[in-house]
Amino acid sequence: MLFKDRRAAGRALAGNLASYAGLDDVLVLALPRGGVPVGYEVARALDIPLDVFVVRKLGVPGQPELAMGAIASGGVRVLNDEVLRIVKVPAALIDQIEEREREELRRRELAYREGRPALDVTGKSVILVDDGLATGSTMRAAVRALKRQHAARVIVAVPVGASESCLALEKEADQVICLEQPEDFRAVGLWYDDFTQTTDAEVRELLEKASANTPVPAK
Repeated sequence: MLFKDRRAAGRALAGNLASYAGLDDVLVLALPRGGVPVGYEVARALDIPLDVFVVRKLGVPGQPELAMGAIASGGVRVLNDEVLRIVKVPAALIDQIEEREREELRRRELAYREGRPALDVTGKSVILVDDGLATGSTMRAAVRALKRQHAARVIVAVPVGASESCLALEKEADQVICLEQPEDFRAVGLWYDDFTQTTDAEVRELLEKASANTPVPAK
């Protein structure tokens, strides 16, 4: 195992982001749920604001863990052409799955912040954090959505990822920091001693703690 848990991974990741510490034009946005404990430690170490950026995976019917694409706020949809060449999901079915996931995306945005406004990314450098990269579909959707929202720079930062996914994201993001790229990657969870699923309650708790220590500007 490379990391004890997500919080430990976040502390390790923060060490590679020290150049952003204390800057007033930098935000950490974490992909919930698993990216939030990682992002919390990054934001705390760098003394910069933390928020969530909700992205939903579009899972293959019958194989929901296999991402055929992802959606993000702002109407962004990214499809994984390589997966779709193999499984050949009809376009109408993809649209149905997307609509269902958009409802969940909206629910989570409301639930996680508990009435707090989203941080405004306009003109900011955004450190986009998750607990790892497998196919990279959700992260790709997040990067594209943030660029549509006029983020000045998007820095993808993860503790571990598949080397091909980290490399592909370099074409999308302004910077990619992937601490570990194991040759035999297989799955994100294999590289954590404790990969217990992050709960909605934990996401809310960490966001509340972060907001108590950091002013949250209105969007």
